Amino acid sequence: MSTRPIYLDCHATTPVDERVLAAMLPYFTERFGNPSSISHVYGWEAEAAVKQTREILATAINATPEEIVFTSGATEANNLAIKGVAEAYFQKGQHIITVATEHSAVLDPCKYLKTLGFEITILPVQKDGLIDLTELEKAFRPETVLVSVMAANNEIGVLQPLAEIGEMCRDRNIIFHTDAAQAIGKIPLDVQAMKIDLMSLTAHKVYGPKGIGALYVRRRNPRVQLAPQQHGGGHERGMRSGTLYTPQIVGFGKATEIALAEQITENQRLTQLRQRLRSQLSQLEGIHFNGHPTQRLAGNLNISVEGVDGAALLLGLQPIMAVSSGSACSSATTAPSHVLTALGHSEKLAYASVRFGIGRFNTPEEIDIVAKHAIATIQSLRKQTTLV
Repeated sequence: MSTRPIYLDCHATTPVDERVLAAMLPYFTERFGNPSSISHVYGWEAEAAVKQTREILATAINATPEEIVFTSGATEANNLAIKGVAEAYFQKGQHIITVATEHSAVLDPCKYLKTLGFEITILPVQKDGLIDLTELEKAFRPETVLVSVMAANNEIGVLQPLAEIGEMCRDRNIIFHTDAAQAIGKIPLDVQAMKIDLMSLTAHKVYGPKGIGALYVRRRNPRVQLAPQQHGGGHERGMRSGTLYTPQIVGFGKATEIALAEQITENQRLTQLRQRLRSQLSQLEGIHFNGHPTQRLAGNLNISVEGVDGAALLLGLQPIMAVSSGSACSSATTAPSHVLTALGHSEKLAYASVRFGIGRFNTPEEIDIVAKHAIATIQSLRKQTTLV
């Protein structure tokens, strides 16, 4: 019997699906060519594999293969989108709109651009984590060049109204970027219907390998220009130079293919598991369930717990389950989650929070074990607090 804790941190990363690994392995040893080597069979094999993944990703979001630019992950894709637009459209305007609950891979590039003279409007969110579209409308200016709003929040799982935002941006000829790292393969995405101009993607949130992502860049109606942020070889239509990592790209394609094929049934299963966990945790008083109750990722449950110390709570949960209190990408910081404080939580309550990321390989039995241990831990910590 395994003594390792039950893994419930699938918003941080996911294990590589065995089917994905099997697809990747030949491209490490047998088909190891450089896809840019177009004069022999090794290069042709790699080029064909890369082309196939472009087609899979394009189909997943209703784009064309030529609009897929490979990157090292969603962080690089976000940087390329935001800085690339800022540099390319500098003469048109220097105002960018984003949201308080965005990932640091969006907020930090915006902060950087602020040091260069750009004006950044950071929209608040409502108590359920959704933006107020009237606030977005008020924020538009003649000099606004970009709006960046994430598709699915990495902490509280909230799904923002992409189609409505896209319509508002298109009406004003403003470029719309969305960080869809947590959304690809989990919810329907359509860059045409949603009027999305730039979309950041990554593989490791959808049972693919780490170190590979992509940026969708609209080519027509309207054509989006980007200033490259990495030079040296002119790869990826000149937008992102560097030898393509073929095995990782193959893994990304296979992971996306599987997720799309299983999306409906898997979302149903994950919703049932999430409700199972929520129902049991609801037995306790003083539990705040964060984010919109239904407009959310199927496998996400984020709670804040009254009457306990945040560090003690995580320590008490660790032997049984692997969970986090916020974004794994910024777990080194001692500050409370900026997402939860944006919902209106106090710093103390934000610290005492747990993100459950339920995934493909979790079972109902595991959920019951986790719920039982979480309830016992919270009750014990509250008892200790009252005795002090």
